[in-house]
Amino acid sequence: MKVTMLDLSEQYQTLKDEILTALDDVMSKSHFILGDNVKKLEKDIADYSGVAHGIGVANGSDAIHIALEACGVGPGDEVIVPSFTFFATAGAVARTGATPVFVEIDPKTFNIDPASIEAAVTEKTKAIIPVHLYGQMADMDGIVEIAKKHDLYIIEDAAQAIGAKYKGKNVGELGTAATYSFFPTKNLGAYGDAGMLVTKDEELAEKMRVIRVHGSKPKYYHHVLGYNSRLDELQAAILNVKFPHLDSWTELRREKAENYTKLLNESVPQVVTPFIEEHNFHVFHQYTIRVERRDELQAFLKDNGISTMIYYPKPLHLQPVFAELGYKEGDLPITEKACAEALSLPMFPELKLEEQEYVVSKIAEFYSKKK
Repeated sequence: MKVTMLDLSEQYQTLKDEILTALDDVMSKSHFILGDNVKKLEKDIADYSGVAHGIGVANGSDAIHIALEACGVGPGDEVIVPSFTFFATAGAVARTGATPVFVEIDPKTFNIDPASIEAAVTEKTKAIIPVHLYGQMADMDGIVEIAKKHDLYIIEDAAQAIGAKYKGKNVGELGTAATYSFFPTKNLGAYGDAGMLVTKDEELAEKMRVIRVHGSKPKYYHHVLGYNSRLDELQAAILNVKFPHLDSWTELRREKAENYTKLLNESVPQVVTPFIEEHNFHVFHQYTIRVERRDELQAFLKDNGISTMIYYPKPLHLQPVFAELGYKEGDLPITEKACAEALSLPMFPELKLEEQEYVVSKIAEFYSKKK
């Protein structure tokens, strides 16, 4: 049996007619940049997030950068980020001229640890970027308390967490702003790059809108140094077709996650299954386990037709691009251990139970043979 990490083909076949009709409509009207499709998606995603403003941009990485720029983050500032995340989180900080300050994660949820944030705050700290990793929101009560105490911005990196909730609150409701990625592999994915910012702050939203169009308002009059980062109409049209299905896809992901957890807990004691805080609504962008001999297991699964991914094999504080910051191995031991043990299993709404059973059977086989 072959089990892919992600299969978007079945989803496309289900929505094919609607998507092609939507694309034809855009091309017939020939309005390709910041048109009605973008405006509709911005409103729908903002409403979904429980905030007033949505600002469509070219991708999730730009979304983080624009949020930081709008908050005035720049050279001489520090921004606290987890080291266990995709490069874009810290890359956006560095591109503003500010310094990313890497901190530890909670060993159970993989999310940023508030105690580690508090210890890292200095007089230069201007913002915190909690990453809601794998689809579960970080400890926002602790993060909000620290931000209020030190007068810091909170930029929620929700690239993997659209639809997630923390104590009944949506992504974006508890921070200064939140950023989404609509990369094709995401829970709500475009057919190319796309992203969005959401915020309840009207003044901040207006700054973001100006920054995404070269810092121009009105057109050809530039008061700030912006750049070109706009969500185009074709991608917005595709996302508008997909968006009404998001909640049902999320429920299917949660169902697949329950299946995995039940099967793994019953048959493979060597696996640590995902921990979910009771107050969190997890949307399972990824189903990530912790295992010993992770690389051996991944190779064994590959040999048996099963795709897996490692998010993330090398922490950001040890990446060569950040060497000048002076971090060394052992500085963030919980993060470094997670990088050696985390393995993401196939996860998408159309994943079949028999495929999950096959995955788990092969994991069990590996540990029964490799004692």
